[in-house]
Amino acid sequence: MLNNVTDGEEGDGGPNSQGDGNPKESSPFINSTGSSDVEKSQQYDGKNMALFEEEMDTVPMVSSLLSSLANYSNLTQGSKEHEEAENNEEPRKKPASQAPQLGTVMGVYFPCMQNILGVILFLRMTWLVGIGGVLGTFIIVFMCCSTTMLTAISMSAIATNGVVPAGGSYYMISRSLGPEFGGAVGICFYLGTTFAGAMYILGCIEILLIYIVPAAAIFKMEGLEGPEAEAALLNNMRVYGTIVLSLMSLVVFVGVKYVNKLALLFLACVIFSILAVYAGVIKSSVDPPFFPVCMLGNRSLLSKGFDVCAKTIEQANGTVTTKLWKLFCDSEFLNATCDEYFTNNNVSIIQGIPGVTSGILAENLFGTYLEKGDLVEKRGLPSYTDPDSPLTNLNRFVQADINTFWTLLVGIYFPSVTGIMAGSNRSGDLKDAQKSIPIGTILAITTTSFIYISCVILFGACVEGVVLRDKFGEGVDGNLVIGTLAWPSPWVIVIGSFFSTCGAGLQSLTGAPRLLQAIARDSIIPFLRVFGHGKANGEPTWALLLTAGICEIGIIIASLDAVAPILSMFFLMCYMFVNLACALQTLLRTPNWRPRFKFYHWALSFLGMSLCLTLMFLCSWYYALVAMVIAGCIYKYIEFCGAEKEWGDGIRGISLSAARFALMRLEEGPPHTKNWRPQILVLVGVDAEQNVEQPRLLSLTNQLKAGKGLTMVGTSVEGTYLNNHPQAQKAEQSLKKLMESERLKGFYQVVISSNLRDATSHLIQASGLGGLRHNTVLVSWPRNWKQAEEHHRMKNFIEIVRETTAGHLALLVPKNISAYPSNGERFTEGHIDVWWIVHDGGMLMLLPFLLRQHKVWRKCKMRIFTVAQMDDNSIQMKKDLMTFLYHLRLDAEVEVVELQDSDIAAYTYEKTLVMEQRSQILKEMHLTKNEREREIQSITDVSRGSIRRKHPTTLRTQQSTGDESAAGGAEGKPEEEVQLLQGKNATPTPTSPTSPTVPTPGCTTPGEEVQMTWTDDGDKGKNPAVAHPDNIKDMFNMKPEWETLNQTNVRRMHHAQKLNEVIVKKSQEAKLVLLNMPGPPKNRMGDENCILSVNP
Repeated sequence: MLNNVTDGEEGDGGPNSQGDGNPKESSPFINSTGSSDVEKSQQYDGKNMALFEEEMDTVPMVSSLLSSLANYSNLTQGSKEHEEAENNEEPRKKPASQAPQLGTVMGVYFPCMQNILGVILFLRMTWLVGIGGVLGTFIIVFMCCSTTMLTAISMSAIATNGVVPAGGSYYMISRSLGPEFGGAVGICFYLGTTFAGAMYILGCIEILLIYIVPAAAIFKMEGLEGPEAEAALLNNMRVYGTIVLSLMSLVVFVGVKYVNKLALLFLACVIFSILAVYAGVIKSSVDPPFFPVCMLGNRSLLSKGFDVCAKTIEQANGTVTTKLWKLFCDSEFLNATCDEYFTNNNVSIIQGIPGVTSGILAENLFGTYLEKGDLVEKRGLPSYTDPDSPLTNLNRFVQADINTFWTLLVGIYFPSVTGIMAGSNRSGDLKDAQKSIPIGTILAITTTSFIYISCVILFGACVEGVVLRDKFGEGVDGNLVIGTLAWPSPWVIVIGSFFSTCGAGLQSLTGAPRLLQAIARDSIIPFLRVFGHGKANGEPTWALLLTAGICEIGIIIASLDAVAPILSMFFLMCYMFVNLACALQTLLRTPNWRPRFKFYHWALSFLGMSLCLTLMFLCSWYYALVAMVIAGCIYKYIEFCGAEKEWGDGIRGISLSAARFALMRLEEGPPHTKNWRPQILVLVGVDAEQNVEQPRLLSLTNQLKAGKGLTMVGTSVEGTYLNNHPQAQKAEQSLKKLMESERLKGFYQVVISSNLRDATSHLIQASGLGGLRHNTVLVSWPRNWKQAEEHHRMKNFIEIVRETTAGHLALLVPKNISAYPSNGERFTEGHIDVWWIVHDGGMLMLLPFLLRQHKVWRKCKMRIFTVAQMDDNSIQMKKDLMTFLYHLRLDAEVEVVELQDSDIAAYTYEKTLVMEQRSQILKEMHLTKNEREREIQSITDVSRGSIRRKHPTTLRTQQSTGDESAAGGAEGKPEEEVQLLQGKNATPTPTSPTSPTVPTPGCTTPGEEVQMTWTDDGDKGKNPAVAHPDNIKDMFNMKPEWETLNQTNVRRMHHAQKLNEVIVKKSQEAKLVLLNMPGPPKNRMGDENCILSVNP
């Protein structure tokens, strides 16, 4: 039987929890939470639902669920209505809208046709065939059409997997790959659509000024040649382009309904223009049109400046020269001095459109790539040139205006196959979007691909090569080549292409602002939110202004051939991510991936993605890099700002799969010593309000990690899971906010247990997953552990030390953590002192190196102190240590401190005595646990007064360094370094590889610094004497005092005292002191000895 888990999934604290008060997206109804139990019982009375009536608040009946799903309506415009529930915004009241009526043909097929067939077909297709040849252009068309077909298959799968509201590809990508990818690619798609509008406007102006009304040019081109004529043309394009852009923007601002009314007219122009071209091709096979081209040798002449294609003509009174003669000679007489090439070559007339049956296809099969300024020449015609004579009168011939190469043609052609998203953008107007979008889009691409491929072959078979390579028709009286081929009149193509480009420009200026508005309303890019607002009817006014401004950039470029590769980059990047989204969803097999369109495969999507990437770099590698940089910057910006949306994207699935794979690899074996780094578990405490008590622990962790490696922050809540789950959630939020404020990247975990000691133990044992586990525990020194009410902190701390030692974990114990610097502080100078007493696998050497990577400690210098006994060679130890640091590639000052062998002080004996006798007394008194803790504290308080009372004589004790449990010095094996154990010469006493980090802030006085590190001997006179010391005297007399002392404990206390004196003396001015901490005693009765030996 399956239990209901909705409460747990929604994060409710139990059956009585009311949640956050907001309906979830997965819930199709909102039930009243204020009804009484009587009302509920009456509501479900007689419905045979008594078994589930307690769950009716959160789980709907199937009948209500099906009713909600059946009445769901997909709205057409804007993203706000589709995301109201997610954004928690109040929905607007809208009048009842008419049911969508568009089918596959009118709703998808014709809009895609209108967007795909456009300016490139009418203005550049013949030139592409002439430059690239039939074979080269066929490869370009086939690659581009294959790319769009594969993209359409991927798009169909995504579009039929759910609802696609206004926004088209942006919604597909953002809901499949997440807000970061969605925002980046959405902006690229927006820029592509905006530059497409600029390209259509430039095409419209080119048709107007060159083929319809050349006299309307503001900057006159008559009499200008070469660069001057080119500059005049570009200036005319800029002026008229700006005027047309302003008019189109005004039309869009006034109302989109006027654009939609003209859409049918624009579509009719495109269809009739295509039909006219095919009719002209058929007619040319029977009766080719008269289309003469004047040639001088094998060079095509400019048609302006002469009327007769001949050098001389015969008239009644003799032979006279023509205007063409005057262009190449210095006078009109037959004995004039003429251009050498003009003299040596004949003038001839060739048929510009010989027809399909002429066999010209073989001549146009291969490409003819030209450099800027090269002359357009015909293969096969005789031409006599003197290689030693300079070229003259080049401005009389048709020349190439740009450098041409195959990859340039790819970038110019690709915009002609864009527009495949037109159907998916209209999903709200379709009767059955999941049926119409795949069929209509694929059918439109198939049709347009056939048109483009057939036009490549037919143009190569019908039109002369010099005419094809004449981009602006300069050698054929400025006629549009494809218009001359068309039937019944060239004006069908000229007028049709003019209106189709105007319509395409209007469509771009209509769609681009709405796409930007959809991105802005998703609030994934904060600085774009202003563009989500518009007029009262929802028209994106601000987005339209920005779109017009960006479009003006394309107008200023003024060259159709320069603008086309720019928008190719953005469209190709958009299509690439559509394919990527489909491939990832297919490979990851997410449960929600159930598209109705079944004819897709991940291999096809990857092939489409590869083609898009290839075409990007074929078109222009530097434009491709710029587009990728723009997308990358937007991606990182959204990631940095923190995307507020969560759409269940495929990138999360990739992360999950990659994490699983990486964890399985980590399980294969322990990490090598070279790969070891501290993976820290930070143990923090929370107060009654579930706020973190030691926030500076996270600051220290950030300074140690600098954002690298694994960091886990754990805390515990006392109680039971059922009753204290809300407190645990509140503690999680506190940890999350604190980690965000400290910019600490990692994980947080809260454990609920009836005992805080057990909860801490569970965190140490169970934190992490698989091979991704912590190897270091960071916990602060127990506060106020000498006070009776806080004595449990000492016990818990000792248990943590024991557990980390048993688990072969490193333990970092910072004392006085509140005095540590925050992440915003900076030390301009100072030292980090390392007291290397026993070998710990290199942990002490690694800590200052890690800290100095952070800007807080970057300017601090590192000093290393090591302790030498009387029989050690201090000079040799210093040399060896410097060599060791050199091999470790660490820069540090080295000092060897000789710890003099001296008499054991009476204070040491007395303190050891008090601790041992206290343990024995409590054992014999058979006190309860609470009573024993209180008695321990009282004995501790009188211990220093007892010292002043007894005044024992000074005793000398033989100290053997070999007996010290902290005396290991040899380097361990690699695995021992990983575990951070002692060297192999250590005594059997378990010594924890722990390193307490002790700060000495520069803002305090030396006396305060001593108090923060170790307790000075002078403190023994500061504690107040007990009121009745005689009451304690009898307890001290219960056992012999000096003779029965544990000599090991005496030596430990003595060594701690001497070491403390040296550290205080040498490191008084240090910013931070790092040293080894001895391990816990085997005998649990010696816990107090352990603490006092660490903190004497």
